[in-house]
Amino acid sequence: MPPVKDDLIREISCIEIITEKSPAKGTALVDVRACNKPAAKVWFRGVRSSKFRHVYGVPFKRERCYDNIKITRNAHDSNFCAVNPKFVAIVTEVAGGGAFLVLPLDHTGRLDFNASRVTGHKGPVLDIKWNPFNDNIIASCSDDCTVKLWHIPDGGLSMHLTDWLVELHGHKRRVAYIEWHPTAENILLSAGFDYLIFVWDVGKGEAVKVIDCHSDVIYCMSFNRDGSLIATTSKDKKLRVIEPRRGIVLSEGQCHTGTKASKCTFLGSQGKVLTTGFSRYSDRQYAVWDQHDLSKPLLCETIDSSSGVVFPYYDYDTNMVYLAGKGDGNIRYYEVVDEPPYVHFLNQFLSGNPQRGLGFMPKRGVNTAICEVFRFYKLHTSRGLCEPISMIVPRKSDCFQEDLYPDTAAPQPAISARDWLSGINAPPLHISMKTGVTITTHKPRTNKDSPAQQPQDANNRKKFAFLSRETTPDYRPLATWQENHDNDAPQVQVTEKCQKTSANQNTKFHQLQRMFGKQTGDSEPVPLYKQINQGDVFNTEHELRLAFNRQGEELRIVKRQLQLSQQRVRELEQHITSLQARLQ
Repeated sequence: MPPVKDDLIREISCIEIITEKSPAKGTALVDVRACNKPAAKVWFRGVRSSKFRHVYGVPFKRERCYDNIKITRNAHDSNFCAVNPKFVAIVTEVAGGGAFLVLPLDHTGRLDFNASRVTGHKGPVLDIKWNPFNDNIIASCSDDCTVKLWHIPDGGLSMHLTDWLVELHGHKRRVAYIEWHPTAENILLSAGFDYLIFVWDVGKGEAVKVIDCHSDVIYCMSFNRDGSLIATTSKDKKLRVIEPRRGIVLSEGQCHTGTKASKCTFLGSQGKVLTTGFSRYSDRQYAVWDQHDLSKPLLCETIDSSSGVVFPYYDYDTNMVYLAGKGDGNIRYYEVVDEPPYVHFLNQFLSGNPQRGLGFMPKRGVNTAICEVFRFYKLHTSRGLCEPISMIVPRKSDCFQEDLYPDTAAPQPAISARDWLSGINAPPLHISMKTGVTITTHKPRTNKDSPAQQPQDANNRKKFAFLSRETTPDYRPLATWQENHDNDAPQVQVTEKCQKTSANQNTKFHQLQRMFGKQTGDSEPVPLYKQINQGDVFNTEHELRLAFNRQGEELRIVKRQLQLSQQRVRELEQHITSLQARLQ
């Protein structure tokens, strides 16, 4: 026994199993027997210093929300909401056809049930996007296989809008998603259920390229910062980085292995792509990829085990990415860095009301006075409510915070569609968030020979020309003219004209008298149905409508009298029956 005890004491005295240092210096495992420290310290997952660490979400008050909206119940994986500094557009539920609502930002509160909508599609609207360079132009795609552009007046819609600016035909099946080019003017991409992506030049109203590299339904597409590349996810569980002008797949890799939809977005200008999707066991995930090598992700993390599709929203100015699940009530936000692990969790906004979709305000539309760095427009699932949510950085100073608001993308194109199609790339133009910018509104330049544009403009010109003509009849008597003029020739012309005018007036008077009054020598007015049967001629639609309304009123009176007489007859019959019963 003593040798065993001595060996045990010698073992304990020679080995120091774990030596824990202060958290500021890290944690290391030291083996005293070997007297060697590990080559690298274990990475410490502690509190990370960041100016966005305390970002919090603030929902707007009920009077500043948009209430009584019949939000669409379509199961399509889209946001169903688009926002810019002037308008908020929301896809609505309608019976037959497709429509979406457009409201000025300041028209909050309870919406009128008969509010004006954009109602030109023949099928349900699946996606809507505002033009980044014109706040009055919105594009929409639908189940009717078309993409349409609409012009919204500055004050909003005063009546239902059915006349579109441009209609784009090309897809053979319904169009699922659309995306505007971030720097080139009049370039629009559309992805359909025919596995095709069309590159449109909306100025000419034609497709300039068709990308046919997908073998299944496309779930998402996203431009990079200068619009030279697009990233797509598909039902075949692959992530692709494509050069849209040539339609060439630059890199391709296996994405999330789950069967539900996955989404993607570029992370800044560092060549990183973030995707959200599902694992094989239906856990929600996000992954970071190198756009040049999609063989394996740089990072893959599990979010939770919910069932809603997660939508990513990346802010280029703050390098923050927001992950919001459809059917969830929370919004998680992360900070993106260039070193591993590339994405750092900051916090989350919690809410008990799940969201059907989320629109987001461009950075030039946020409120810098309250240090607002992002703003969502949340569509509630349980009630017809659109609720704005502000993401705010807590700062005590009321001054402009330059570190929070670097120069952001301007509402002006950096290059034209022709230059971009020829192979030129350009970063977006920038404006100062402190001074702002004056936004000009104009209709997009279109081809004059476009068949979709010319008839509508011609019809509008005819309508306005007709409405602008003013009718000025001359009812002056002849005596007044003769007192002021002594020329004989004009007197003859005016005499004939006055005779015609007086004859027309007398004829009109007699017609009205026959319709609505007593005729000369009649003791009582002639019933209206007799007047019509006698072959009276009505010169205007208004006269016929008045006659029809009066005849309807007479018929209602006769029916009421008939009902009263029948009721009186039944009462008398019952009275007679009761008297006979008493006599017996």
